Amino acid sequence: MSRLAWLRLPWLFNHRVGVALLWTLLVVAAAVAVNITGIHLVGGVEGWQHWLQAHAGQFFVWRLCLYGATAYGWWWMRRRLLRREPSREARQRLLRTEIAAVIAVAALEASQLLRHG
Repeated sequence: MSRLAWLRLPWLFNHRVGVALLWTLLVVAAAVAVNITGIHLVGGVEGWQHWLQAHAGQFFVWRLCLYGATAYGWWWMRRRLLRREPSREARQRLLRTEIAAVIAVAALEASQLLRHG
């Protein structure tokens, strides 16, 4: 492989990567649109922040539902992967990933708890 081969970035023009990038862009655009609409509906940034704090409990339940759906998807993917790759190394990689995911979610939720009390 030549030194300039990495500049061609063939993976960037892969169909799957393109679709993933498009979905990411759509989700970010939807989040921006919701925030801008919310700011205009409640009359300003301060009103929007107050509304978000007043509904923090509902957002917590929403996040729990997302975590549950993600955990179910992970469990489904994990079974498929272990059937295809039953090696000890695969199990160790999955375990490290699971521990990292749990730590990340716990850190995110702890930061929310510390911020809002």
